[in-house]
Amino acid sequence: MVSLMRGVNYAAMATSSFCPSLPQHFKPTPIINFHQSSFSFKVFSSQSSADEVPTRVGFLGLGIMGSPMAQNLIKAGCDVTVWNRTKSKCDPLIDLGAKYKPSPAEVAASCDVTFAMLADPESAMVVACGEDGAANGMSPGKGYVDVSTVDGPTSKLINGQIKETGALFLEAPVSGSKKPAEDGQLIFLTAGDKALYERVATYLDIMGKSRFYLGDVGNGAAMKLVVNMIMGSMMTSFAEGLLLSEKVGLDPSVVVEVISQGAISAPMFSLKGPAMVQSKYPTAFPLKHQQKDMRLALGLAESVSQSTPIAAAANELYKVAKSHGLSDSDFSAVIEALKVKLKD
Repeated sequence: MVSLMRGVNYAAMATSSFCPSLPQHFKPTPIINFHQSSFSFKVFSSQSSADEVPTRVGFLGLGIMGSPMAQNLIKAGCDVTVWNRTKSKCDPLIDLGAKYKPSPAEVAASCDVTFAMLADPESAMVVACGEDGAANGMSPGKGYVDVSTVDGPTSKLINGQIKETGALFLEAPVSGSKKPAEDGQLIFLTAGDKALYERVATYLDIMGKSRFYLGDVGNGAAMKLVVNMIMGSMMTSFAEGLLLSEKVGLDPSVVVEVISQGAISAPMFSLKGPAMVQSKYPTAFPLKHQQKDMRLALGLAESVSQSTPIAAAANELYKVAKSHGLSDSDFSAVIEALKVKLKD
């Protein structure tokens, strides 16, 4: 297990101002004033030549997202070293040819670039900066790419610890869930050291279908929270519609089909709708993670005095769903929270 870094007051970090120095284009300004030059966007094939991939890649965190991402790197011919708190989760990747190290520090020390995919800001901070964390294995010439979904201040703290070692840092949270991770179809929302972004572009193209470079550390985290806030709010509205249709005597399966052919068609509705109608929620993105992202997005909004009443209401439904034991179900299980409210 990785322990917290000695002498660091994590409670104080958590209670500090959420985004004390948010860049100007994230402050409340008309959207037409957004500067196109503040980010870059490239789309590449996920089929990259193994010869283009630098050697010695580390991967920390082999959960529902990290495992398929690391597998894609291995299948592309990368020399991958893995670590996970539960060592048994490393075994399938070792069978595919990955190496194993018993701590994040040892992975980072043995690799040129280390990726990390952790469940929440606390885990991301511990794995990067803990007593046996990756920062203890970093040095000039190395790079650390955090693909976890965290808040801006956490990302900036990790950036600071990595930079103190002389290494480079890139935040790169992903848009996409289990299936896109398996298929190498993720979207990377990156910010930080441009040199590291360019250096790891081949890795990102193996694991994803597109990548955005958004400038300073914190911008990638903010973009991911905005996207997931919208997604979480959309799902609660969709769930309301399915239940309403059933209440008034319509077939909710037909509602899903109608939506799929109209202006509000979305892959999320088409993929999850049929299972939701049957009260089935196979996990692609755990509900507890969606609620965590809603909470972080609401904190981001509060830091810039932006009202988000719809997201706040949606967040309460996810909390109700968690209280009914649905944390590890797919986030589409939020519909069960609405069923509970109807019974009350």
